[in-house]
Formats: sequence, C-alpha cells, structure tokens
Amino acid sequence: MKLTAIIERAQDGGFTIHAPEVFGVYAPAPTESEAKAEFLEMLEEQAVEIFEQDGEYPQWYVPGKDIEVEYTYSLSGFFEAFPFFNASKFAEAIGINPSLMRRYKSGIGGISNKQKQLIQDELEKVLENLQAVRL
Repeated sequence: MKLTAIIERAQDGGFTIHAPEVFGVYAPAPTESEAKAEFLEMLEEQAVEIFEQDGEYPQWYVPGKDIEVEYTYSLSGFFEAFPFFNASKFAEAIGINPSLMRRYKSGIGGISNKQKQLIQDELEKVLENLQAVRL
C-alpha cells in the first residue's frame, strides 16, 4: 500500500510532512529533504510500535522493504519548495485574485475543491511548457 504524504510550509518557514492515513506521524524540519528523511524514520518507528501493541504491522508497512510514499504539496508547501514561483503573478495569470492566492500560500483559510482543481490544471500547463524548454 502506498501512503500519500502532504508537504506543507511550517510556521517557522521550514517544512512539515504528514500522512492523513497514519495518526500521529508529523515530521517538521528546516529543509524538504530533511523532513522526508524524518518522516520515513517516524513511519518506521510507528510501524514497530503498532506491531508491538497489536501483533501485526500496519498495511502500509512490510518489514525489510522501503515504505512507498507519494508526496504531494499543499499550496503553502508548494510555494515554500519552489520560491521562484511568484504567487501573485501566478494568480493573475490564471484568473485568481492575487490576495486570495497569497492567503493560500500562507496557509490561511480553506480552499475549495474547484479552486484547487483550477490551480492544479494550470500548474500542469506550466509543467508542460517547462518540459518543452531547451537552452
């Protein structure tokens, strides 16, 4: 079973990672790579703890194998990981109020599924255009 983990911007400017399917595993760190390493270590510890309590490992853990994790970004995590993307300019380009995008970037307020899908679709277009760049 592959876990989905969400990378978010921490209040101190670093990163935090958590998986909604795994209660209590929350990995903060100054960099994304450190947060990922901490997250995997904490998952391993959680799996062993569950085994000691219940006599069996959780579905997402197989002893001796790497834990499969698919990382996704919250908007705050995305803009922290890729600071060269200007949130206000991106919002203008896709037709979203720049102040609203800055709120999403800072993690203030919720985002509707419709708005999230619009942003996802536009990011995919940017990625497609970037893949065509040759220098």
